Amino acid sequence: MTDTVLPSETNPLNNLFGGELLARMDRAASIAARRHSRRITVTASVNHVAFNRAIPLGSVVTVEAAISRTFNTSMEVFIDVWIEDRFTGERSKANEAIYTFVAVDDTGKPTAIPPITPVTALEKERFEGALRRKQLSLVLAGKMKPQDATELKALFLGDK
Repeated sequence: MTDTVLPSETNPLNNLFGGELLARMDRAASIAARRHSRRITVTASVNHVAFNRAIPLGSVVTVEAAISRTFNTSMEVFIDVWIEDRFTGERSKANEAIYTFVAVDDTGKPTAIPPITPVTALEKERFEGALRRKQLSLVLAGKMKPQDATELKALFLGDK
């Protein structure tokens, strides 16, 4: 999704409001999740957001969202935010985020989704880290016992 930053979307420093960027990322992630699952999707969590660079008024902003891994009914969506230099056209990465979406049926019940197969080196890297990120989120939310987080244990203890 590509758009420009308008005056009504900026803070007193003339930079894009963080909440506006979150909404743009949510929309792009929702589209990616729906395209993959071919189902209605809902935002389950915002797992990570990095506001690395301010996005000034008038900037051309591109939000790219891609499924990094699927689970039974949920999927992790990795979002990259790019800004374009208005003079050179060169793109630079400004921010990133990781959202989790759940596919649901017409009654709102979670429903199974197809798996993905990572192809590029970046897709493979994000795919491999997704299970650790999911386990960490579940442990922090109290939905998984730390001793059951095999991927996290392997990361710190070197075994599963």
